[in-house]
Amino acid sequence: MQSLWFFDNVNLFKVLCPHKVKIYKNEHSFCSYKKKDYIYIQADAANKVYLIENGKVKIGYYSEDGNEVVKAILTKGELFGEKAILGDEKRDEFAQSIDNETSICPISVDIMHDLMRENQNFSFKVYKFIGFKFKKLERRLQLLLFKDTKTRLIEFLDELCVDFGYDCDKTGDHVIRHPYTQKDIASLIGTSRPTINILLNELKEENYLDFNRKEIRILKKSA
Repeated sequence: MQSLWFFDNVNLFKVLCPHKVKIYKNEHSFCSYKKKDYIYIQADAANKVYLIENGKVKIGYYSEDGNEVVKAILTKGELFGEKAILGDEKRDEFAQSIDNETSICPISVDIMHDLMRENQNFSFKVYKFIGFKFKKLERRLQLLLFKDTKTRLIEFLDELCVDFGYDCDKTGDHVIRHPYTQKDIASLIGTSRPTINILLNELKEENYLDFNRKEIRILKKSA
């Protein structure tokens, strides 16, 4: 199964960045952010979309009682703020850097529309990406509403296996080399970091997986 965040195994940054288009190259620049810097906040004008050159960005919103709700944590090559392309004038979410060296490629909506009009294949990739992203967020909402924490974690690991995993020929294990911390995973499935650690160790004791800071290994089931 293909990753939801890549098309034909091509990094979106390489496909969409206007810096790669000669007529936009001279007037295009990148923006740098430190950890906890906001790229935009709720109610800001939605006049740009953004591509991540390096680093990680958290997408979320604040509920009426002030609690933070994390919708996604995005990494190198991913696109965000895309609802501006569809006509949204104000942001209904925030985007915040969670790395100290996050580099962002901002793209004005007007330039995106120009690129999409000039290249039908480019336009198809953008709309396909938006559709996949909405489906993924809808699936995550269903997990939060209807599944217990352990099930949410297992199904999230299945997603990671699709996006970042590969099969280990020697053992038959599924190896996931992903960019998320335990805190990131906890935010995405609506629980705490200590709970994630407990559940990972529980799954390890059940011989479902093994893990360290760099990778998660889904163990091959014995016959």
